Amino acid sequence: MNRKGLAILLRSKMRPLSPVSKKLTQLQHAPLEGNISATQNSSIKTQRDFGQVRESMHSVISMNKKEILDTALNEFSEGYISLSQENRHKLLFILAREYDLNRTKVRDLMKQYVGLEIPNGDGTDEHGHEIDSQLSAFYRIERNLRHALKPMYEVLFERLNTHPGGLKFLASVRADILSIIADENVASIRALDSYLKEKLITWLSPANLELHQITWDDPASLLEKIVAYEAVHPISNLIDLKRRLGQGRRCFGYIHPSIPGEPLIFIEVALMKNIASTIQEVLWHDPPTPECDATTALFYSISSTQPGLAGINLGKFLIKRVIYLVKKDMPNIFNFATLSPIPGFMQWLLSKLASSERSGPIFCENILEPEEERALLDAHMDSTTGENGMEVLLHLLTSMNHEWTQSDRLKNELEPILLRLCARYLILEKKRGKALDSVANFHLQNGAMIGKLNWMADRIGKGLENIEDYAQAYFSTGHIQASPDVHRYIKVISYRSLNPLSLSLSLSNTHTHTHTVLRWHVVNKSHISTCSHRRKMKIQ
Repeated sequence: MNRKGLAILLRSKMRPLSPVSKKLTQLQHAPLEGNISATQNSSIKTQRDFGQVRESMHSVISMNKKEILDTALNEFSEGYISLSQENRHKLLFILAREYDLNRTKVRDLMKQYVGLEIPNGDGTDEHGHEIDSQLSAFYRIERNLRHALKPMYEVLFERLNTHPGGLKFLASVRADILSIIADENVASIRALDSYLKEKLITWLSPANLELHQITWDDPASLLEKIVAYEAVHPISNLIDLKRRLGQGRRCFGYIHPSIPGEPLIFIEVALMKNIASTIQEVLWHDPPTPECDATTALFYSISSTQPGLAGINLGKFLIKRVIYLVKKDMPNIFNFATLSPIPGFMQWLLSKLASSERSGPIFCENILEPEEERALLDAHMDSTTGENGMEVLLHLLTSMNHEWTQSDRLKNELEPILLRLCARYLILEKKRGKALDSVANFHLQNGAMIGKLNWMADRIGKGLENIEDYAQAYFSTGHIQASPDVHRYIKVISYRSLNPLSLSLSLSNTHTHTHTVLRWHVVNKSHISTCSHRRKMKIQ
């Protein structure tokens, strides 16, 4: 094994430490002089450290001298990292409440604005010139209102963004904010998060990001992050990593100039002759298809490296950029497909089945058709007297080692049931007018269309212009595009004819191996050809 391979192997055994973890590790291994005195003064030191960090935060917000400001930014970022999680949360509450906008000032300005008399007509004289005497007061108060509506903590965010390492630090701060929101629903913290999120969206616009093709020739420090942050299909060893970066494979990532050598998000692509029906065909595809014979680019994994960037849709732009780049570099590629998990299906299904035990047959919804229930009871020989179909299905899906996967008869009976329920989950189950499943919602926002369901697709553990039309319809009305093959499972009578664009979605799970296909068809203006972008998702 060469030196580079050994470095990746050793360093990727442990997920790269966050700045907070690194600092805490340094503190834990720092030599202590006088254990007794250190123990006695620990609480005093903690309070003093928190006060110093709070003071440095105030200095960053209030001071203007450049030389002193750089020192204050360093002190604040280093001090924040050294704080315990409890004290970081405490500091963020102070930031959200004490450095918010001045609402008294906003209200006074609004009263002044409401008291102004609106000029007659369009505010111009017979020569078309503005009547400055009538409008100048409006302009002045509007300018003051815009300034007053900015919270004081905007200064902190803006200054940190221009400071070396500040953007990544802000992503870590937002990760802490999100952890608070997960535990407490506090309006001031939600407002803090919303404001920082808007800033990050602006700073991380595609115009500010570099699309980088990740190869085996990249530094070991970058490759180890690919191993550590791969969230969909874990990279098992160096051979697996080299395969994913080698012949017939592509890996692309978005890199920001202020965070060099670390992709914010990356996507893995397999170049294949045909669209795969199982993920094993992709991961174990050896030898790979010669690139000159490939017709399909299969997107099988997309992962983010920064938890603090949750909700910032970098994946949408990354997928579209990669599709454009692959089409440009390899004209023989005309099919684009993806494979991803549907994490919410099994949770939704099991909750529906469990409700029959809690509520009884009178009040619960029987999600099984009569013929499905009869077939399931006949196939399940171990069912006891009085057990209904939903109880049998719940028992099968929650049984130890999922023995039903070893029975051909049970698999044959469960296949149409799970496919139909999966189609219902994807198309009919919604949250705030959008798809209930988070991964499906992500792809539907990007213009996806549900096209096909594949069964037993994962048997192990874990013109593009039409895209915009689909995305707009989903955003405005929540309408989910789907093909007749999917609609037939839920007996939807009315169906709009297929547009040129579709996306296929695949569902799979270690134990429930169903796949949905989301398909995109892209019509090339120079010649008539159909390209599809398919997305496979796991049931978990």
